[in-house]
Amino acid sequence: MQLSIFPGNAARRSAPWLRELLAGAAGTLAFTLALVLPLYAAPPSNPARSASHPVPGLNGERAMVFARSAASFGPRPSGSPAIEGLRRFILRELRGNGIPVEEQRFTARTPAGDVPMVNLIARIPGNSGQRILLTGHYDTKRIQGIQFVGANDGGSSTALLLELATVLSKRKGATGSGPEIWIVFFDGEEAVGDWSETDSLYGSRHLASQMEREGRLRSIRALINLDMIGDRDLNLVLEYNSTAALRNLAVEVAAAQGHPDLFDRHLSAIEDDHIPFAKLNVPVLNLIDFSYGPRHAWWHSEADTIDKLSPASFGIVGNLVLEIVDRLSR
Repeated sequence: MQLSIFPGNAARRSAPWLRELLAGAAGTLAFTLALVLPLYAAPPSNPARSASHPVPGLNGERAMVFARSAASFGPRPSGSPAIEGLRRFILRELRGNGIPVEEQRFTARTPAGDVPMVNLIARIPGNSGQRILLTGHYDTKRIQGIQFVGANDGGSSTALLLELATVLSKRKGATGSGPEIWIVFFDGEEAVGDWSETDSLYGSRHLASQMEREGRLRSIRALINLDMIGDRDLNLVLEYNSTAALRNLAVEVAAAQGHPDLFDRHLSAIEDDHIPFAKLNVPVLNLIDFSYGPRHAWWHSEADTIDKLSPASFGIVGNLVLEIVDRLSR
């Protein structure tokens, strides 16, 4: 993913690491536009949180086990033996719960040449003619010279999608009422080289393009993308590129569940796996914590390890997603 900010009040961003990056120029983030839109008068706070009002069945501890399993495969860049091992693990977990899964194989043209990639699409039946897509990536960025296991960046989305698939498949049971739920594990979210429109988001671009060709985009009630949501110091971005109605719904639900300070108080634009669908007018919501460690130092580093994550964070985000799905299904 990539953070984009718009010209304006950049110095009023709540995260100190971001103010320093903006003042100090270059770094690993590419800041393409810049505008920060204040939504509230009070400064954001981030007290310690625990999962409250849990939806029956959602288990943050189980999601942590999934995250630990994902990280145990080590660095998992697209096309590697490690991501193939993780893919087999995901398939075994889903199919073991009786959830059908499609392996969507394609070849991505990258700066490093052609790379085989595989999206995994688990389907939970529905009868309304609509679909809700819950998405996230399961690859990690290839970073030379370090052991980047991506416990949060790649691992947490994988883990929570597995937990959500387990819970939703049991909740819907044999009735199959409401929208069909797709749980989508995207390959190739990470850029092979430097982030660009053509070197990033390979899996989501592929699926969005295919669904457009097949005339299936109109059936999507909403796409909810998850990324870096396991951070033990959880603070979600109020994401500019998300559909306003879904963004407002997420803030409302979080407050109702006892987490009024879960989201930032200013908008920030993130380029992530929701973008290819947003460009095609699909309603989207991106849930991401993009302030990871002091001055965001744990992102794309060897410090992105399982000890930085928390079962409570998985519980908070998982329950948020389940309630949003429930409301969209009515």
